Amino acid sequence: QVQLVESGGGLVQPGGSLRLSCSASGTIKNIYVMAWYRQAAGVQRELVASTNDDNRTVYADSAKGRFTITTDTAQKMWYLHMNNVQENDTAIYYCRSFADLKWFWGQGTQVTVSS
Repeated sequence: QVQLVESGGGLVQPGGSLRLSCSASGTIKNIYVMAWYRQAAGVQRELVASTNDDNRTVYADSAKGRFTITTDTAQKMWYLHMNNVQENDTAIYYCRSFADLKWFWGQGTQVTVSS
């Protein structure tokens, strides 16, 4: 079983930056996909960014040019670097992975963008 734990959420002002971290633990042989999703109040959960073991990266249109996903595969961690955040980035951010042929979710971390 794989456990994912997010950290780094909090309150940030518009135009500010934040870095979210996701740590994977448990008996893991291979992580094929590392991703970030978010869910705002009353809105369906959506993909923010993902990368795979071939280094193919996908970003939501809303994230392009502002957010960057990076990984530290040796430490089984990945990050979401968020720059120039806006109020509509307020959401619970979840990390997700496809590891050992199964999908896993973290419990989420709240990001609130407000002045």
